[in-house]
Amino acid sequence: MYSLSRKKLQFGILLKPMPMVVLLFLGLVFQLRVWAATPLTAEDILKMQYVTSAKISPDGQWVAYTRRVPRKATDEPGSAYSELHVLSLKTGESFPFITGKVNVHGIEWRPDGSSIAFLMSRGKKAKTQVWMIPLAGGEAIQITHSPTSVSEFHWNPNGEEIGYLAVTPPSKKEKFLKEKGFHFIYFEEDWKHRNLYVQKVGKYTAQGEPRQITHDITIWSFVYAPDGATIAVSASEKNLIDYRYMFRKVYLLKPGEEGLQPISQNEGKLGNFQFSPDGRFLVYTAAFRRSDHAVSQVYVVNLETKEVKNLTEPQFRGHVTWAGWKDNGTIVYLAAEGVWNTLNTVSRKGGSRNIILHGKDVGIVFNPPSFTPKLKQVVFVGQSSQHPREVFYWKKKSLVRLTDSNPWLKERLLGKQEVIHYPARDGVEIEGILIYPVDYQPGQKYPLIVSVHGGPESHYTNGWLSYYFQPGQVLAGRGYAVFYPNYRASTGYGVEFAMKWHYNNPAGTEFDDVADGIDYLIKSGIADRDRVGLGGGSYGGFAAAWFATYYTKKVKAVCMFVGISDLISKRGTTDIPNEELYVHSGKKLEEMWDLSLKRSPIYWAHQSQTAVLILGGTADTRVHPSQSLEMYRRLKMNDHPAVRLVQYPGEGHGNRRQPGRIDVLYRTLQWYDWYVKELHPLSGPMPPVDISDKYGLDLPQD
Repeated sequence: MYSLSRKKLQFGILLKPMPMVVLLFLGLVFQLRVWAATPLTAEDILKMQYVTSAKISPDGQWVAYTRRVPRKATDEPGSAYSELHVLSLKTGESFPFITGKVNVHGIEWRPDGSSIAFLMSRGKKAKTQVWMIPLAGGEAIQITHSPTSVSEFHWNPNGEEIGYLAVTPPSKKEKFLKEKGFHFIYFEEDWKHRNLYVQKVGKYTAQGEPRQITHDITIWSFVYAPDGATIAVSASEKNLIDYRYMFRKVYLLKPGEEGLQPISQNEGKLGNFQFSPDGRFLVYTAAFRRSDHAVSQVYVVNLETKEVKNLTEPQFRGHVTWAGWKDNGTIVYLAAEGVWNTLNTVSRKGGSRNIILHGKDVGIVFNPPSFTPKLKQVVFVGQSSQHPREVFYWKKKSLVRLTDSNPWLKERLLGKQEVIHYPARDGVEIEGILIYPVDYQPGQKYPLIVSVHGGPESHYTNGWLSYYFQPGQVLAGRGYAVFYPNYRASTGYGVEFAMKWHYNNPAGTEFDDVADGIDYLIKSGIADRDRVGLGGGSYGGFAAAWFATYYTKKVKAVCMFVGISDLISKRGTTDIPNEELYVHSGKKLEEMWDLSLKRSPIYWAHQSQTAVLILGGTADTRVHPSQSLEMYRRLKMNDHPAVRLVQYPGEGHGNRRQPGRIDVLYRTLQWYDWYVKELHPLSGPMPPVDISDKYGLDLPQD
């Protein structure tokens, strides 16, 4: 259904927050799972729901949150549904507001707390618009009628208007030419700007026509100042993904006045930004320098003097990922630190930080918080090794989980998940996560699957690690050990760890770290040397191709998903060439032909003795589908007996629709079982290509 009619939501007894020590105790109890009898299955992964966002109401009495609900195999192909729910912090009761075949996202409370606004498209060909639903219940009301989809919106603090972003619509001439067949692609020239618009909003409806605030520049994100008269925007010259990655800066604008006033001094990647409660300062997160591949620092700008100060502690061994304000003098920020994250406060004037919540202490990995003034009440989306993302409530150092999206998960037997450390060949300590087989017995060796993260500007956290392409607990239930290494180039360990060994050094030290992790687990007696598989997507797919060729003696089988095989052609086909140049390669291709060639998996394809499953979408602009085809061709032309290429029509850099997700899940499990667990010879028959009996469809009989 699209909306919920409700006469009145009643308040009840105050929900008492759970002390951390109690939460930790319960986590240990759940980890034992002594009553569970069934390991997690592929079918479980495909039906799993989880919370994607949560926002606390201005009065601190309600939490609006969205929940991802996967489509069934028999549903029309598409992305997972996203529902809106509202939870009372007084009673703990949760109410479904907008459920069913819907796609609610970008939720935001009206400043007076009377209603919730959100983004949604209703209908097959409808554009995404801003909608609103009263807290007291009723029908959802469409607020904007933009001819192009709205990508982001925010309430003006006055509660009387919203700002929103949308791309310039096609002109009458462009529509006419398209109807006549004269609609061509002018590559990277036919883009249109993302503009900021303002729409006045009455109690239940929009009022008047929207006003376009920006022209001739692309706006990627924005926030209102507390007085509603000034807006901070992140903007770039062109509406290209490469420009969003590398060339955004923060500007100030005042609707009705000409020009943008530059504020940030970032060179390279930019994160979020927010005004102080009194509007005199702006905090933002950004990279330390242009060559850094990820946001890592927290900066504050005095809007009167334009002075910019970096508040990140020197040699900080982590990456700041989000920042906001506790009060006028105190900044609060979220940081990734190893496999955990921390919530911190620091004075606007600088100095040492104060860690106010450490994920390790509560066994939770959490997203940026939503909170009432001065952090009196905080909600966030958190996950653990025992469950995917749920809503948590934190007040006065007490933490309580508010939602349970998969109650049946308590009946599943999960493999023990543990943080491990091992020395790389040069002595540097590397951190990773190991999921033990569900039936693990010390002294027994098990088949091992290594899961390599993409980016490489990413890292694994000690949370839920089981999804459609990397189904860790499903593999553990099938008797595998599963290893997640945070190799050098990973975020969460400081700028030096992320860049020193990666910059201008693809597939070098970073993938040696992965190889050293395999050797460590073999020497530890956990992994069977003869039964090792490896998989990854994007840069992790690059690792899969590298281990199938250069490090072929270490792995029996790999699953390469949207992966890189040729560094030379990749640079000419990706949609982020500047990001590739400035934060990864460091030199133009002409200056590094030889290195690019010899660090390409296709260069080593002739020596592969590994079964290679290659998967990817036909509409991938990040890692072009030709990368998969090149890998396949080089292996086949070298008479490789066990290589298979499966492509997913219309999918991009990862599968969004459920048919492709279902196939990837079952096909990777089949590939690992065939070549790693069962040790079918490379020269023998490959596993059946038709796995449609696994899809959950009522297949016709021939």
